[in-house]
Amino acid sequence: MLEVRGLDLYYGDAQALDGVSLQVDAGQIVAIIGANGAGKSSLIRAISGIEKPRAGNILFQSRDITGWESCDICDAGIGQVAEGRQIFPSLSVEENLDMGALLARARRKARQTKEEVYAMFPQLAERRSQLAGTLSGGEQQMLAIGRCLMGQPQLIMFDEPSLGLAPTVVQEVFHAIRALNGRGITILLVEQNVAVSLKLAARAYVLENGRIVSEGRGEDLLSDDRVRRAYLGL
Repeated sequence: MLEVRGLDLYYGDAQALDGVSLQVDAGQIVAIIGANGAGKSSLIRAISGIEKPRAGNILFQSRDITGWESCDICDAGIGQVAEGRQIFPSLSVEENLDMGALLARARRKARQTKEEVYAMFPQLAERRSQLAGTLSGGEQQMLAIGRCLMGQPQLIMFDEPSLGLAPTVVQEVFHAIRALNGRGITILLVEQNVAVSLKLAARAYVLENGRIVSEGRGEDLLSDDRVRRAYLGL
């Protein structure tokens, strides 16, 4: 579904990604793990069109989307749940969800999709008229996921979805990710909780200093001594 080939990304003279290549097959959960500053968020931003790569290609369903505008990438079927949630705090829950359905691909089924979001996250249904900025951190993350779903993506990129959340809420977020994948949505997951990421993922890539240094099945990397020492403290 998604293929990244030899991607280079710079911020000025500083190189953030160096020849990154990876593949995400339809229906998979694929994890990207690495330390802070390894280039994980830069990779997500490049795929979503927020940053423009200097070299390399990004293909989605065999179409080269390199250099496309973010809105066109969203309308092609790639959704993103950004780090820090980035909901609209001065809008209500319902208005935030409506913003997610502005894409041409999503408008016709917007009402049905919204009811599906409310069924998945009943807390949002109870607070549909409440200002999003007054929600708890966990509820805001649910809203960010719900807003993404309103665009009817085929692939969702999660950037640090558990960041800053209480452990019980983190479990709810990962349960939601599993449920979405169970419904056929492909997932690209960037997550600080390496152990959970590798348990969820069919495949995973290890990113260090902007380069892919290891890849394999999630369960294999979870038992890899180098990965365990570097990211699990074992």
